[in-house]
Amino acid sequence: MSFEWYHYLVGAILIISSIVIIVTVMLQQSQQQGLSGAIAGGSDSFFDKNKGRTTEAKLAKITKIFAGIFFVLALVAGVVFTFLSK
Repeated sequence: MSFEWYHYLVGAILIISSIVIIVTVMLQQSQQQGLSGAIAGGSDSFFDKNKGRTTEAKLAKITKIFAGIFFVLALVAGVVFTFLSK
């Protein structure tokens, strides 16, 4: 079985997207507040209300986008390569 050019292309995109996911997850801050945060509840502040504009929100959005790309591409590649290899 020889690999076609699209096998290499899909593999490269999967590797790149997985590296981007790993890097963006590692750059994000921890969301744990501990037991005291769970009992007392989180306090809303000005910075909590403007979370959409922060770097943390941008990293979370990038993570979601690349996770979606990775999931869809892996699913499509699995189905397509199964039928094309026969």
